[in-house]
Amino acid sequence: MTRSVDLPHNRVPSAVPAPRGTAGRGRSVVVRTTEGRIAGERLDEVTVFRGVPYAAPPVGPLRFASPVPPQPWTGIRDATRFGAPSLQTDYVPGSSEDCLYANVWTPGIRGRRPVLVYIHGGGWTVGAGSEPDYDGTRPAVHGDLVVVTFNYRLGLLGWGLHETLVDPRTGSFGNWGLQDQAALLRWVQANAAAFGGDPENITVAGTSAGGSSTWQLSLLPELRSVIRRAVPISAKHVWNPASSTTPAESRAVYAALARRFGRTVDTLRSVPGVELKDAWEDIFSGDPEDRPHTGWREYRGPVPDGQWMRGFDHDLPTPRVPLLVLYCRTEGTFFTTGPGYPYPGPLPEDEAGLRAAVAMVLRKCRTTVTAELVENCLAHYREAAVADGLPQDPVALWTEIWGDSLFRHQILRQTERHARRGRSPVHLAEFAHPLRPPHRGTPHEATSKFLFGSHTLDHNAPAYGDGPPEHRISGLLIDLVASFARGETPHSPHAPAWKAFTPARRHTMIIGGERLAVLAEPVKERQLRYWDRIGHPPRP
Repeated sequence: MTRSVDLPHNRVPSAVPAPRGTAGRGRSVVVRTTEGRIAGERLDEVTVFRGVPYAAPPVGPLRFASPVPPQPWTGIRDATRFGAPSLQTDYVPGSSEDCLYANVWTPGIRGRRPVLVYIHGGGWTVGAGSEPDYDGTRPAVHGDLVVVTFNYRLGLLGWGLHETLVDPRTGSFGNWGLQDQAALLRWVQANAAAFGGDPENITVAGTSAGGSSTWQLSLLPELRSVIRRAVPISAKHVWNPASSTTPAESRAVYAALARRFGRTVDTLRSVPGVELKDAWEDIFSGDPEDRPHTGWREYRGPVPDGQWMRGFDHDLPTPRVPLLVLYCRTEGTFFTTGPGYPYPGPLPEDEAGLRAAVAMVLRKCRTTVTAELVENCLAHYREAAVADGLPQDPVALWTEIWGDSLFRHQILRQTERHARRGRSPVHLAEFAHPLRPPHRGTPHEATSKFLFGSHTLDHNAPAYGDGPPEHRISGLLIDLVASFARGETPHSPHAPAWKAFTPARRHTMIIGGERLAVLAEPVKERQLRYWDRIGHPPRP
């Protein structure tokens, strides 16, 4: 039997990657933030500030605590190198619990440009805002935006809850990574003007787990005066058991960790971080069916705590801010045949291998998986593939089921739900620009390569392309996001006029290919009906 394996979501090439496209140091530029003066550097058309603290290091007594503002400093702090990534699943040299740092790209420190805050993905367990894929130069220059990326706490240090860990200052006792993100947004609002940004015009965006956070932050009443618009991209919407768990089970997990170290939960703050991380990962290793805990089966994201997250996404109202929702046509190819991310087990080659692979995917979403469920799923997807003229080989069926079950179904149904019940407009886009062979489809995370123009990097170009079509698609995607961030209907000279998505007018911008952008209805609707039928949230 093929076993289910928890895979990291992104790989971080280095702890402190070298600035992109810079052979030497640029001219020093000094601005004053709320904590003190910092010195970034001017590089061609953009000024960059790296490794700027937005909160105090969450170490010692501040582990499992709400973020607090950084200590002010005197003199001028160097801001030309990225801060350390968060301690994470794939150990990265230089990663640290001392990780709460922001990076800012701006065309100039004068003016009042829209601010785009981008939240990196990584399944809530890996990643960093300093990854080369998220270099903010191209969107800042092409879109005339102030672009902000940052790190936040990951894994057990960022996601989960236990009342014993309550912060007496705030009354919070969980979801510390989401608290970090909220603190970053407040810091951006307080400091945007110093970087040439408009503190009253902040758009939050993110991919995968970052897209999920984008959605959840937009629901928080305390951030309504901060977030003006949201761009959730390939969002991993939070629900149990796939990406979250119940508060009771989260308490049990932290209690089990404490027992492993012969401690009480409140004294976990003194356990070395790497040892604590390793123990957490051991609890969630192997096949989900073999674990004592049924939740957090594929991803280990936020848990409803009544404060920072009041429920799972499908049980809550939709955001009140305007939304620009993006997803990829074949989300699942990222996990199996995508560039730099091969599936560690054998790809299914025959019927038996396909059944085992599909059972593995279904176990990521459900606590009970029967042979009948697997057969029905395969029968539905085969029938839909025939009707739509799609490939029916084992790998194609498997990756469609993977991407739809964990991503595309929730994204489209949440968009439809917002169009019916929401109080703000929503625009829907499907990113469909195909990878170059031997890779397949348009995988999860493809959008970030084009939003940031990082498809040109050496490790991306062979798969994503670096020719004129890719450069035009990158510019088009930045145009759409930048115009949306300015408060306009998203538009580009290379795209048709785009109306909001409504129940009666399901306008979807299809991005990619020779025509660059066309309007159509969402594709592969037949496949999604299977998940409706078996009760996947949200309900249609």
